[in-house]
Amino acid sequence: MPALAARGLIRTYQLSFSMLAGRGCRHLPTCSSYMDEAIARHGLWAGGWMGFARLCRCTPLGTSGLDFVCERVPDKARWYVPWRYGLWRSTNPGPEPEGSLLEGIDLDRAAER
Repeated sequence: MPALAARGLIRTYQLSFSMLAGRGCRHLPTCSSYMDEAIARHGLWAGGWMGFARLCRCTPLGTSGLDFVCERVPDKARWYVPWRYGLWRSTNPGPEPEGSLLEGIDLDRAAER
């Protein structure tokens, strides 16, 4: 229920203030869409921290470009260390399409050669 309320507040922001201020986000999808998807996918606690980390990166000296919500919660993230849910200095890689040329290749091992 709290996650639904948070998503409602995000949608209210998207339809009101965001429309008036203009869309000037440095990332795609926008920060509000990112937070909405993160909360929908991972719940209010984990998704909220992921969204907060994204908002902190969306500054003139921060990151920009494509940044997708991760498919699963990072391995080291726990409820009592919430800052580990978000990426604070880089962007999340996009989903790898099926049938990709890199499918089945161990990139770490290939880089060692």
